[in-house]
Amino acid sequence: MSIKKILIVDDSPTERHFLGELLTKNGFQILTVESGEEAVAKAKELMPDLILMDVVMPGMNGFQATRTISRDEATKHIPIIMCTSKNQETDKVWGKRQGAVEYVVKPVDPQELLAKIAAL
Repeated sequence: MSIKKILIVDDSPTERHFLGELLTKNGFQILTVESGEEAVAKAKELMPDLILMDVVMPGMNGFQATRTISRDEATKHIPIIMCTSKNQETDKVWGKRQGAVEYVVKPVDPQELLAKIAAL
């Protein structure tokens, strides 16, 4: 699958900027939202090729948003990479149980993230 359009979900403007710059420089088209609720709505509306999902956000958190997106017939084909500061093994297992295909810990290593995207 060729990934072109990536939805970045993060409540931190700094993280959105950092990930957006990195991915734009590498030829991806970027869309950004600030909450889990927006992520669920935009996933349906825009059908991105990939979602980078933060976990700790006000309102619906990234685990809940991932579960909602990955269990919806319309959006379940979209791969989700959790992109979070939560680095416990239990968080990773839980993230994958909710439907994430990969898990990247912040601060994000650009090469690691690009390699995981390329591997999808």
